[in-house]
Amino acid sequence: MLRLAGMSFVLGLVFLALGLAGAGFVAVPLWRARPVLAGAAGSAVLVLAGAAYFGTGAPSLALRDLEGPAAGDTRALIATLAARIRETPDDPRGWALLGRGYLAFGRPKDSAAAFARAVAIVRTDGGAAEPRLLSDYGEALAAHAGGVTREAEAVFAEAHAGDPAALAPRFYLGLAHADRGERDAALALWRDLLADTPPSAPWRRMLVDRIAVLSAGEGGAPDAGAIRAMVDGLAQRLNDNPDDAEGWLRLVRSYAVLGEEAKARDALSSAYGAMAGNAEARTKLDTLARELDLN
Repeated sequence: MLRLAGMSFVLGLVFLALGLAGAGFVAVPLWRARPVLAGAAGSAVLVLAGAAYFGTGAPSLALRDLEGPAAGDTRALIATLAARIRETPDDPRGWALLGRGYLAFGRPKDSAAAFARAVAIVRTDGGAAEPRLLSDYGEALAAHAGGVTREAEAVFAEAHAGDPAALAPRFYLGLAHADRGERDAALALWRDLLADTPPSAPWRRMLVDRIAVLSAGEGGAPDAGAIRAMVDGLAQRLNDNPDDAEGWLRLVRSYAVLGEEAKARDALSSAYGAMAGNAEARTKLDTLARELDLN
């Protein structure tokens, strides 16, 4: 029995280590389509690791996952984690893992409830919620509401106060300010964020585009004209070279940020046609359409 338990524990630790490494590998490319929320995809890997850890009494499960999960195993692992939490309902780590799993698989309402439980447990014990936990909670609230609500904004503000260097809170707080027309506040956050963004980061272009659109009114009409020329030039280049997947993503987002929803929808339709044989690009377009509510 001791040998079996020891083997299970070691496998659990190995799987956790693999999960932590895999989370970063999975999350980085997704910043291209939706920065910050890329954490959700990485969290899916962590959920697998967490489920294996909580299920250390079943080494066959850990072995099966190390060999490669079969179709449907991911959801089964989340269900296993949810069942395990019922046995340890006061463990905030388990609730946080469950929240990240729900968010990764498109269940933001359940995700927000799980994160709320984790935060409540931490505070009941007299502790302070970690900025990462608060940021994930805010993300789930925003995903469920389809925008940064006042409640989500308050959570992100607390996360930002706890870790001013964290990327996600600054991005979402900037969105909240931009939605209210508070351009200067949004630009201050996003320019600060941009300064901390590596030049090679795949999501840097999206951030630059948002800053450029918000900056259009600074210094008078010429800037607005320059932004319009940039968007029109991009549209023309895509007309001549429709195989540019990233260009289509930028064009759709640019029209949406400019408030030109009809043009954003037309560009999205054209993008789907141009990317008919590119499954990866179409998946990114699906993600962007959901994010901008263009479905």
